Amino acid sequence: MEAVNTGISDADSVDDDPTVEEDETVDAGGDPTLGQVLLAVEELWPESLAEEWDEVGLVVGRPNVPVTKVLFAVDPTLAVIDEAIEWGAGLLITHHPLLLKGVNSVAATSAKGLAVHRLIEAGTGLLTVHTNGDSAVGGVSDVLADAFGLENVEPLTPAANGLPEEGIGRVGDLPELITLGDFAARVFEMLPAVAGGVRVAGDKDGLVRRVAVCGGAGDSLFDAVRASHADVYVTADMRHHPASEAREGASNGRPYLIDVSHFASEWLWLPAAAEALGNVLADQGYDVEIRVSSTNSDPWDFILTPGGD
Repeated sequence: MEAVNTGISDADSVDDDPTVEEDETVDAGGDPTLGQVLLAVEELWPESLAEEWDEVGLVVGRPNVPVTKVLFAVDPTLAVIDEAIEWGAGLLITHHPLLLKGVNSVAATSAKGLAVHRLIEAGTGLLTVHTNGDSAVGGVSDVLADAFGLENVEPLTPAANGLPEEGIGRVGDLPELITLGDFAARVFEMLPAVAGGVRVAGDKDGLVRRVAVCGGAGDSLFDAVRASHADVYVTADMRHHPASEAREGASNGRPYLIDVSHFASEWLWLPAAAEALGNVLADQGYDVEIRVSSTNSDPWDFILTPGGD
């Protein structure tokens, strides 16, 4: 996958992002029902690939309702839901679940309850493609590996119920040795620009070639990263203690660590996912307009850092 500029100009929108153009859509012929779209989604990102703790699949929607517009987003926030409704989307597909934990009320007195009410009242379906979207071929970590130019890519942790090339995370090799500083700059350029930026642990001039990646929060995979002999590990939401312990237990300083925005690490998958779903539906003769959300759902607005080089 050729690297693209996915910079987000501010914390409120991605309207200036050249990869998310207002009229950039994927068109296919005929209107499928929501149920038929679900079958296409299952072909790409089977629910059997989801982790046991995860909640994926249809959250809101009637399978027999026709769908003419589909919006992809990372998070089912109220702003994203409003965007989907205003555009007239019949289906919102998000990477993160709206209801990951059990609830006993969806009253509109809470944000999640209000989200459910808005979706139902507007006739907009909601579908979650979470860890099944991480694990599948062409999923979140595959897209990251392609964007960073990795070769000989394989899963970091193979899927229990998938193909050999499916699983959480990816590890592969750069075509040539590169300094950690230059590779971190490449990561920064590939991902949407958000307030948190990119944090790096390691020798800026150290050479790296073997790279492990995991879209989203991946600091639970350090054992697999060490076993892969990666020189550097790129993931999001690294907590203090796992990161500190990984540094203390590193061999010759490796694996170096690159911590990125959770939202940014998974946003990169959305255009690829939209294109993939559009291709499957088009092959089936359906006419669906598919778009990537222009809403930046990264929760942070700005960051203060010390001066220096």
